[in-house]
This record gives sequence, structure tokens and C-alpha cells, in this order.
Amino acid sequence: MPLTVEIDPHSGFCGGVIRAISTAEEYLSGGNVLYSLGAIVHNEEELRRLGARGLVTVDKSFLEEDGAGRTLLVRAHGEPPETYAKAAEKGFRVIDCTCPVVLQLQRRIREAYGRLQEQGGTLVIFGKIGHAEVLGLLGQVECDAVVVEDLPMLEDALRCGRIRTEAPAEIFSQTTKSPAGYAAICERLRSAMKAALTVHDTICSQVARRHALLKEFAASHSVILFVSGKTSSNGKVLSDLCREANPHTYHIGGPAEIDPAWFACGGSIGICGATSTPKWLLEQVAQAVLAL
Repeated sequence: MPLTVEIDPHSGFCGGVIRAISTAEEYLSGGNVLYSLGAIVHNEEELRRLGARGLVTVDKSFLEEDGAGRTLLVRAHGEPPETYAKAAEKGFRVIDCTCPVVLQLQRRIREAYGRLQEQGGTLVIFGKIGHAEVLGLLGQVECDAVVVEDLPMLEDALRCGRIRTEAPAEIFSQTTKSPAGYAAICERLRSAMKAALTVHDTICSQVARRHALLKEFAASHSVILFVSGKTSSNGKVLSDLCREANPHTYHIGGPAEIDPAWFACGGSIGICGATSTPKWLLEQVAQAVLAL
């Protein structure tokens, strides 16, 4: 049976990542060096492309250096307030590319924290511990929040009393998390609460729509090649979603990782990716499959 290849039309960069990369490219077009505080996107191939144009990825220790004459990019994930204060103190020029959806979430978390402090309640965040977006959210509330990644972690927080069920609680989600996972967390927390629980819908609508569409796409093909960086949180969530719909799902970083044995029986090959996967990389993978 011959191979047919389809690229998922809904895969590729989300709006926040497109905005950040476009801003970086515009700045780099003048022959300047731009320092990105953390990887601008969790995709090794795209980082190599931008690095060749003058984008340098740095970590928080870079903020201890003299920033005079240097330009620092804050990526779409956002940063806690102390990052901006430190950058100003050291003299960096800052280009802030925090995604507008994340900025709105940061504001809503600050407002909720003000309410909960008066009531002795708990702020809960469904997200990946240590993820840049989550660190930025925690920075809005002086780290006074409970972060849970899954149901076992929620159960532990309830058992240890870190979530005070007798006082009000408000829960938010990292913008790129699974809607189904968030729903399960909220359902369990609601059943445990003795006081009021306020659930905030903070998963990016673009990401949420992609979950349903990607599941359909994965189920409609013989084999799925899911393309993303291995450090992408969104990539892990979406590749797992594909595998649930189609067990013949392979998570790869690029064309070099393709194994021809996966297509021994021919059929329809679906190629898709995370919100951090560039369209050009999906196209490269498609061409590599067709060349087999």
C-alpha cells in the first residue's frame, strides 16, 4: 500500500509564540544581538535557526551582569515582577513578549490572591512545577500558592492540609494544560471542599480547540508522527493525546529520527506538532517521509 502524507492544518506555533518570534526576527534583522531569557520556544531546530541570526539564550544568572547596551527579550511564558526589577537595576533594555493570554492570567491571579488573603483561603494552580509560565504566576503572589500537576499531587496537598478545605479556594490552570486534566482536578477539588471553590477557565482557547481537533486527526491516520522538542510541556501533553487516539504515534524532534520500519504496511501518515513546533519543520518531516 502506498504512503499518503497529511500535515495537520491546526498544528504549529500558537499566537503567543508567533508574536515573540516575529518580534525577535524584526530586532535581529538590524544585525543586532538579542538575549532571550530562557528558550524563546521549546524546539531545538527553531532555536538553532534563530541562534544563527543572533539570538542568544541566557538564564537568570545573566541578570547579574552589566546590562548597559544589551537588549533582553522576555518570552511568551512571562516572568515574575522581580525579573523586571533586576533588569532595570542592571540597565538592560527589555522587549516584553509575554503572551497577552498569560498577562491576563497573571492579573487575574493577583486579584484572586487579594480576595483569598482576606478570607484565609487557598490559591491553587494546575500546572507543571518549575515551568516558566508557572514560575511567573507564582511571582505574582510571592509564591503563596499550591501548584498541582496531577490528581496524586492534589490528593497529597489535601491530605497534608496545604489546601484549606474549610476556607474558600480559587483554582487556575497554566494556559497550555490539558482541558480534560484540568476538569478532573477541579471535580476532585470541588468534592473535597467544605467552603466555596471558584474555578477559573484559563486554558488558552486556541490550545483547548487544538486538543479536540488533534484527537480526531490522530484517529484518522494509520501512523502519526508527532513533532516537537522533547522539553516542550505542551508537546508532552499533545503527543500523549495523540497516542491515546492512535497507538501508532511516534514522538520525534525532526526528520533524522524517522524510522522507515514504522511505515512497512503503508497507509495514511499524519504529521502534527505542538504549539512550539514551526510549520517549516512539519513540512521537512513530510518531505522526508515521501522520500522513503
